Amino acid sequence: MSDYGSSEDHQPVTWVRGHAIYAAHFVVLVLVASMLATTVLMAFSVGALWTWLPFDSARVLQGELWRAFTYGLVNPPGLWFAVNMVIIVWFGRELEKHFGRRTFLLLYGCLYLLPPLIFTVIGLGRPIQFSGESSAFALFIAFATLYPNIAIFFSLLAKWVAAILVGIYSLVALSNRDLVGLISLWATVGFAYLFVRYEQGQLTLPKFNFARSDARSRAQSTSRSSKIGVKSSKNDSMAEVDALLDKIARSGLSSLTAKERAKLDAAREDLSKRNPN
Repeated sequence: MSDYGSSEDHQPVTWVRGHAIYAAHFVVLVLVASMLATTVLMAFSVGALWTWLPFDSARVLQGELWRAFTYGLVNPPGLWFAVNMVIIVWFGRELEKHFGRRTFLLLYGCLYLLPPLIFTVIGLGRPIQFSGESSAFALFIAFATLYPNIAIFFSLLAKWVAAILVGIYSLVALSNRDLVGLISLWATVGFAYLFVRYEQGQLTLPKFNFARSDARSRAQSTSRSSKIGVKSSKNDSMAEVDALLDKIARSGLSSLTAKERAKLDAAREDLSKRNPN
């Protein structure tokens, strides 16, 4: 679970004429600049530059890995693009205030790279292409997960707005047979929800300590083996001593060889050390 960063991490990046500027504002600034560049390219029909940016699973698998990072820079102007920018500024800023700048950027970065990762794998069987910023709605889901009972949009609670919008977007994607859009929607929405729950401490990741377990098992096995070896050695020594005593009882002390007498003396010394009284 995150410790929500340092106090500095929760502060604005800078101030402009008394207005706080957060990392979410810089994300929007980059995306707006990409929209303006896209508009110019479209206006002058500069197709050669255009084709190098969108995600194409077949080309990524051929080595054009930059497409997983540049697909979000292809943003034609439109109403939904403007709405997405408002979502990033509004809800992204609140997430950044709560979790801190680094955690917010980690969340946005994961949401940005998740679709290319998924569709690169799916692209092994079916080529997939897409472009454009697609993480804004997932940031709203993260906000609704963090503040489910805040009233927004005609006094509706954030959790209900989130549920309604996810349902509507899912139905639209299904009606249009937009498998790419549906998978991207559910993947980013699910990740945003789980990310917030993890940061809140309500979700833990499984821990696999195979190396430590193997080391512990080996240590225990070695310990058991050493104990068994010591016990076996002691039992063998006592058996030899008993045999020597029997021989003395039958034939007298003079019947012992020099080696047997040395062994008997060693056993007597060992016994006297363990039982000094």
